[in-house]
Amino acid sequence: MRIVIAEDNVLLSEGLKLLLSTRGHEVAAVAVDVPAFAAAVDEHRPDLALVDVRLPPSFRDEGIHAAIAARSAHPGLPVLVLSQYVERDYAGELLSDGQGGVGYLLKDRVGRVSEFVEALDRVAGGGTVMDPSVVQQLLTSRRRDPLETLTAREREVLALMAEGHDNGEIAARLVVTTNAVHKHIGNIFQKLDLAPTDSGHRRVRAVLAYLSHRA
Repeated sequence: MRIVIAEDNVLLSEGLKLLLSTRGHEVAAVAVDVPAFAAAVDEHRPDLALVDVRLPPSFRDEGIHAAIAARSAHPGLPVLVLSQYVERDYAGELLSDGQGGVGYLLKDRVGRVSEFVEALDRVAGGGTVMDPSVVQQLLTSRRRDPLETLTAREREVLALMAEGHDNGEIAARLVVTTNAVHKHIGNIFQKLDLAPTDSGHRRVRAVLAYLSHRA
């Protein structure tokens, strides 16, 4: 996998380069600001962009703006955002195109290398990976209708769907049968006006529908 990194912290970027290279990936470029990142994506056409939210000059939300711009210029570009906080509005915008291939992880909550590498592979493959804290803040940042129509268990299933888990993984985490999970997902789609037969990025369709409902 060919990767472009947008990260101004030298220690972190060098650590990421070493980690990724040992896993057989190629870091095509490391950019320290938005113009360098945009140029690197244009030049290398990476399989995935790994982007820090805070970049020069103001160290606020330049990185996620750059990620959104990169996906606009290169539709479908897989992007995994790393951050120390949740930028709710722009995180929702990054997810709202419905194309998949996006991730948002909090740096302090990436506990194991294997989980991080798995997240990279999932995003590069067109999936969606979100830290549970990101999911929670995105959901609570909007008015709750129609989410209030969901049961507590359906909300649990919805959160796990948004994190990118399949039915079997959800069943294992909630200690229920896969048939029960399938029924909950059908209920979620129905309550959020999503067709149960919709196959496009099933793990996140309900969350995306909710986020765009009141946008």
